[in-house]
Amino acid sequence: MATDLLHSPLPKSATDLFGDPIEDSHPLWLNPSKFSDQEFDPESYISDLRTFVPFDTLRSELRSYLGALNHELVELINRDYSDFVSLSTKLVDVDAAVVRMRAPLLEIKEKILSFRGSVEGSLMALQSRLKQRARANEAREVLELLLDTFHVVSKVEKLIKELPSVPADLSSGTLNSGEKGQLSNGISFQQVENGMNLRETQSILLERIASEMNRLKFYIAHAQNMPFIENMEKRIHNASLLLDTSLGHCFVDGLENRDANAVYNCLRAYAAIDNTNSPEEIFRSTVVAPFIQIVIPHGSNRAVGVSSTDELEKDYERIKQYIRDDCMFLLDISFTENSGLHVFSFLANSILKEVLSAIQTGKPGAFSPGRPAQFLQNYKSSLDFLAYLEGYCPTRSVVVKLRAEAVYVEFMKQWNTGVYFSLRFQEIAGALDSELMNTSLVPSQNSTSNQQNSQKLLLKQSISLMDCLRSCWADDVLVLSCSDKFLRLFLQLLSRYSSWLSAGLNARRARNTSTNTGSEWAISAAPDDFLYAFLDGERAATYLTTELREELLHGAANEITRRYYELAAELINMARKTESSLQKIRLGAQRRAGASSDVSDHNVSDTDKICMQLFLDIQEYGRNLNSLGIDASTIPAYCSLWQCTAPSDKQNTISF
Repeated sequence: MATDLLHSPLPKSATDLFGDPIEDSHPLWLNPSKFSDQEFDPESYISDLRTFVPFDTLRSELRSYLGALNHELVELINRDYSDFVSLSTKLVDVDAAVVRMRAPLLEIKEKILSFRGSVEGSLMALQSRLKQRARANEAREVLELLLDTFHVVSKVEKLIKELPSVPADLSSGTLNSGEKGQLSNGISFQQVENGMNLRETQSILLERIASEMNRLKFYIAHAQNMPFIENMEKRIHNASLLLDTSLGHCFVDGLENRDANAVYNCLRAYAAIDNTNSPEEIFRSTVVAPFIQIVIPHGSNRAVGVSSTDELEKDYERIKQYIRDDCMFLLDISFTENSGLHVFSFLANSILKEVLSAIQTGKPGAFSPGRPAQFLQNYKSSLDFLAYLEGYCPTRSVVVKLRAEAVYVEFMKQWNTGVYFSLRFQEIAGALDSELMNTSLVPSQNSTSNQQNSQKLLLKQSISLMDCLRSCWADDVLVLSCSDKFLRLFLQLLSRYSSWLSAGLNARRARNTSTNTGSEWAISAAPDDFLYAFLDGERAATYLTTELREELLHGAANEITRRYYELAAELINMARKTESSLQKIRLGAQRRAGASSDVSDHNVSDTDKICMQLFLDIQEYGRNLNSLGIDASTIPAYCSLWQCTAPSDKQNTISF
């Protein structure tokens, strides 16, 4: 009942003239309806309000609301007082009713507790049996694992013992009549006679043994630290050694006789036991090393006192031929699609590894950047050789795998391109710096070669700069992996030349005669050393071609005439404006004096005099241009200048 009172809306007060409820008199932040929510939390509600309402204000409002609730409760009791009093008289014999209901409830409770106890007992028994069953299953699994391990070890030992039963003379490819029969691995000698030779038979048997050994490794990994397994470690180790030895002999024999099926089976066996190093090393030592030793003698086989060049280009060509002749057989097998042989990397760990070892031992100077020209040639030849090896990779992913191999990375580390660039930097930058250290301008002595230069440079300093800039990108200098460094060198050369030129011109402008400034060339140079647009000078006759002379003449004539026209037009316009203003002033003065305003038009004005003088000047200017071989009438600015100054009767005809 009390809950209903609290949840009911507040009644309207008698003093509320406008019919608004009391709760509307509270602030907007106090919402009494939230107090009746079932999830209402007083602490969180107060903490939220305290973030923007002072504690005293909050307490005052809550107390005010409490008083309103008490007042409302009293009013409700007074209004329904008769019903409130009669409530107690209606509750008769409540205790007896409670006693009657308690007996069946207690009986139900006892039954539930009894049933619960029996269920818990059954559950505990069931859990105990499940644990026993789990332990039994674990023990059974361990036992099965140990039994499987024992059977696999025994099977491997049995298969290994059968290997010697295969005739040792595998190259003959025949069997004695007494040896015909059925092997325990299911391969009959009838199959051998029908096309399967003994070498292939042994390789198939080895692949099967390898598969069993792989299964054995799986069992051992899941049964570690068990006495039974520890007691079998010696047998397992011996079996592994015998497998490796037999597999190695079969693989070598297959390589020597180029038996594709035998080699394929051996590689699959190596892949099954996760042993990629052994076949890669066998191939390197038995096939690759002999012909690499012929191409690049090294080690104890290198002839004492025999000098050999450190060039590698011809050696790489011979190695490529050997690869095509002797290595393609195995490479084609290893790259067979969906064969699982992608785990091998004969290109890197067999071929490239042996080539790197041979160069390091037989031609260590090939990696030395001390001789930049030979170093660059060897470096480019090596990159071409690597590209040749990558050409055997069937897919891009195989190329990525090849480049990530340790021997590939080690091979690239041998080429110290940083030191090479430093030497080239000193060579190129030093050549320019030595030319810029001259205390005087040095003109080029060979005018013919200078004219062949597209830039038509006249100074040795400038020619040296151009040669150095070209050297940065020359094929016999540039290394693409250092292209950013060569670009920086290119810009540094330009900056060095610019600084040299600016320092010299500034020193000449300031007449700085101090020594050791690097600007002596500018101070001691004659004016003719700087300017050749002087056509009668000795230098101009030597260095200026006919085409360049004409270009300079027309360029200078056009620019001078354009500026001449701008000045003349500005002068004439200013004179006309001044004359017009003076004319207006003179007419105004004559009107005020009462004099006649008749002005004779026959007087020559100052503007006309200026135009006549300028016209005489531009005629002489045109004659001077003609003497230099330039037709003034072909210059647009001269035509505008003529029309600006010429009399009206000569406006359309240019004549001198």
